[in-house]
Amino acid sequence: ANILVSIEREISVVDASVAGLGGCPYAGGSASGNVATEDVVYMLDGLGVETGVDLDKLVDAGDFICNVLGKKTTSKAAAAILSKRTREL
Repeated sequence: ANILVSIEREISVVDASVAGLGGCPYAGGSASGNVATEDVVYMLDGLGVETGVDLDKLVDAGDFICNVLGKKTTSKAAAAILSKRTREL
């Protein structure tokens, strides 16, 4: 919601991270992650905003790094896309 409001106010740069990985190591667990880039790109695509980002490739990159790190994505869009791919097999 905050990113959408930012866009409506013509802010064109936001921070996000693949699969929502990251956070602040100094925050003592209260900042456990970042906004997932996949969710931002999905929202922007839905709004008709051209990002130049291939969402499927972004989801693949997030899935890859999550598997390497043994973590789950925090991206709702990526989780849905990966689930749909699994059902289509």
